[in-house]
Parts: sequence; structure tokens; C-alpha cells
Amino acid sequence: MKKKILITGAAGFLGSHLCDRFIKEGYHVIAMDNLITGNIKNIEHLFPLENFEFHNHDVTKFVHVAGDLDYILHFASPASPIDYLKIPIQTLKVGSLGTHNLLGLAKQKDARILIASTSEVYGDPLVHPQTEDYYGNVNTIGPRGVYDEAKRFQESITMAYNRFHGLETRIVRIFNTYGPRMRLNDGRVIPAFIGQALRGEDLTVFGDGSQTRSFCFVDDQVEGIYRLLLSDYVEPVNIGNPHEITISDFAQEIIKLTGTDQKVIYKDLPVNDPQQRQPDISLAKEILDWEPKVDRADGMQKTYEYFKSLSKEDLEKSEHKDFSDHIRR
Repeated sequence: MKKKILITGAAGFLGSHLCDRFIKEGYHVIAMDNLITGNIKNIEHLFPLENFEFHNHDVTKFVHVAGDLDYILHFASPASPIDYLKIPIQTLKVGSLGTHNLLGLAKQKDARILIASTSEVYGDPLVHPQTEDYYGNVNTIGPRGVYDEAKRFQESITMAYNRFHGLETRIVRIFNTYGPRMRLNDGRVIPAFIGQALRGEDLTVFGDGSQTRSFCFVDDQVEGIYRLLLSDYVEPVNIGNPHEITISDFAQEIIKLTGTDQKVIYKDLPVNDPQQRQPDISLAKEILDWEPKVDRADGMQKTYEYFKSLSKEDLEKSEHKDFSDHIRR
């Protein structure tokens, strides 16, 4: 009998790559997404497969899965700043009600569940790089709070189910991840920069550009998640690429990659925008024997080729006259 896994947020960027991986590993994949931010095109290549099924469902409502279930990956959540500013209530609900529903399903099915948390639980960190035992510096009522606090609650209720019910749980703290299937208009740094370059616009940097990010290619991220799910480790684990770069330097990398001659323009830094973001992955190395393998130059080339393949219509849809009203990660 094939093992069965439920993947929520399956039509999203990361969820769709996880569907691919678990199909490749021989699992029966049940994909679930309400398509509020996901794109069915990301998984339509899997529809003809006997070991794949799709359910258009909102996990904040009661979740039913017939038959046995071995694993659950809970990746349903808006993950981009533009999305969670646009739908803040839904973001909070999927992190709270949705997580509660899926933990209940895991308990009913005696299934192991992995929860997708985020580096955003660290807020604008006062510790650098960020280790899993750092509690964070988060503004609970700021504009980012709807996402940050949804994820922090998600971790709390997951650990409560583990301690009180003995449920097998795993928590991954995902740092900035990139690759094919990202949405050009989601407001995050990489698609924003590439979208502007492809449209011939100047690249927008917020603040003075000295803030840092660490970018992990999606294949590396999926490998880390896969290993964590199958491990025996219960507490949160950082999965990300520790190679840090300033936003200004990264903008210059994009200009070089795309062969454009745009200028870089600077605008005010959004509220609570993190100044530093770099994972300490010592724990992942120790317990998962994992570290990222894909060089940023190679990963960005693959990502750029994907964005170049999009239609002119998709590119035009991605245009935003002024990003300064949006929070960028």
C-alpha cells in the first residue's frame, strides 16, 4: 500500500513543488487548496496521475479525508506581503482555525503532521544569525502582525497537541525561498526585481539597501522539509540558506543577470521591515544532515528563465505603479 499524504496550500509556489517531490517518492498525494492565492496551473501536470487527487477546499472549514492518512503537510497560508495585507483576516484564520482543523485530522487519523512556520516569527531580529531558541522581536499589532502572529500561534498550538495528545508533529521555519512558480506580483524581493527588470523599469529598493536577506533555492528547501518530516525531531528547525546579501548588492546582481541597464531607486522603508534575515542552520546540519547545495547564481538563472517564459499578459498583470504601500520581504 502506498503511503498517503495530504498537502495543504498545494497549488502555491512551495506546495506545488512538495507535491512533485512526494509523487516522485511514490506517495499517494492528496492536494488541497482553496486557490485564494494558489494557481491551479502549478499542479495541473499532476492531474492525469493515478496517485494524485485535488480537493478545492478552505481548511478553515471542517476538513474530511476518507480512509487512512499517513502524513499531513500544512502549507496553506498567504505568504507574500501583498496577499496578507489584502486578506488579513483570512491569513489569521488559516493560521489558527485551519491549523486547529488539521491537527484534529492528524489526531483522528494517527498521522504525522508537519507545520510550515516562517522566519517571520523572529520579526526584526535582535540576534544575528537567527537560532531556533531565539524568541523574536515582533510587533503584534503592526501591519506584519497578521502573518507573524498567525505563524507564532501555529507553532504554539502544534506543540500543545504534541505535548497534550502525544501527536507526532514537526515544525519547519522557512527562510526566504525562491524558484520557478513564484508569482511575479506577490511583492517579495526576487519576483519584484525580476518583474521590474523584464518591464524595463527601475528597480525599487526600500530603505538604504543595507538590510540583508538570505535566499534558498526551492529544491534545497523541499529536501530539507522532506528530511524533517521523516526525522524524529519535534521542535522547530530553520531551513534556509545562510549566505547573506544586502538588498542593494542583490539589485545589482539582478541587473547583471537580466542584462538590463536600469537604475536602482530608493524609497522609504516599510513599517517593521526586518533589517537582517539569516538562518543559523547548525541544527539542520546536525539532525538532518542537510544544508543547501544550489549556488545562488545557478538558482537565479533557473528562476529568471522561468519568469522569461511567462506570457506578456502575465508580465503586465504583475505591474505595480508604486510598491511603497506594500511590505516587502
